[in-house]
Amino acid sequence: MNIIEPIRQRRSIRTYLDKPVEREKVLRLLEAARIAPSAKNFQEWRFIVVTDAERRRRLAQAANAQTFVGEAPVVIVACAEHENYRMRCGQLAYPIDVAIAIDHMTLQAAAEGLGTCWIGSFFEDQVKAILGIPEKVTVVQMLTVGYPGGPPRPLERLPLEQIVRWETW
Repeated sequence: MNIIEPIRQRRSIRTYLDKPVEREKVLRLLEAARIAPSAKNFQEWRFIVVTDAERRRRLAQAANAQTFVGEAPVVIVACAEHENYRMRCGQLAYPIDVAIAIDHMTLQAAAEGLGTCWIGSFFEDQVKAILGIPEKVTVVQMLTVGYPGGPPRPLERLPLEQIVRWETW
């Protein structure tokens, strides 16, 4: 098992080929999300897979007019049905749990030769209206998925020495 390669390959892709993503690959992404861990095993994530071109175009407008959102052949809208459970550390569980599930999808996508991009710039009320999402459900993030339309930008990350402390701050 070599998980580091998909981790190193994953980038935020904002240019996609005009090529549909095979349903089997989308199902593997969703399975990767389904088996993600969650606080108290609540599994509060819910996903809407959007492939319809007109809906994707409308989601792009709701995503602060980011046109590439509509150009991706698949947009996965990650939601949460939750009760605002706070973990003992004080953090709300659902945003973290949904983020873990999304990250599982991004890594599976990289392993499948697909590109993804997390979308956090959107108007939740508009996304809900476009997709008929109930009021009690929270839209956490959107994820574009497709075949990359060009080479990804180089990965720029801080060295470990800048981000890691051992034993104390």
